[in-house]
Amino acid sequence: MSLNVNSINSKDEWLTPPKIIELLGPFDLDPCSPIKRPWDTAKKHINILEDGLFSDWFGRVWMNPPYGRKTHKWLKKLKKHNNGITLIFARTETRMFFDYIWNGASAIFFIKGRLQFYHVDGSKSRTSGWAPSCLVAYGEHFKERLKNLVGIPGYYLDLE
Repeated sequence: MSLNVNSINSKDEWLTPPKIIELLGPFDLDPCSPIKRPWDTAKKHINILEDGLFSDWFGRVWMNPPYGRKTHKWLKKLKKHNNGITLIFARTETRMFFDYIWNGASAIFFIKGRLQFYHVDGSKSRTSGWAPSCLVAYGEHFKERLKNLVGIPGYYLDLE
C-alpha cells in the first residue's frame, strides 16, 4: 500500500499489481497493508491502525511503503531487517535512495515503463504511476528472486 496525500482531507491508496506479489512471494509479513484489501500480499498484514513502522518485523517482508516524507523511515527499517523486497519509485538521485538503497540493498530491478497500480476495490487504475518504479531486494534470498524474475520486463542490477 502506498498513501498519497492529495489534500488535507483525502488519501489515495495505490496497491501493488497482484502479478508482482505472485511472482516474488510468498511473503510472511506486509507491514504496509491497507485496512481493506482485495487480495493478500503476505501471511500477516499490518495496517495503518497498527502502525507497521513501529511493529516488530519477522520473516520475508513485502513492502509497498507510504510514498512521501516518511518513505525513508520505511526503507531504513527494511535495510536493517535485511530480508525483503520493496516497491518504490525509481528516484535514484534522492538522498533516500543513496542512504538506503545504493548503500545497503542487495539488488534492484528497474521495471520497464510505468506501473498501473490498483485500488482497494480491486480495480486497476486508469492511469500509470507518476514515475518509473523499481523493486529493491534486501538479503540473498530476494536478490536471487529479482535476478531470476520472469514475467515483468525490466533490468536487474546487482548491488553487491
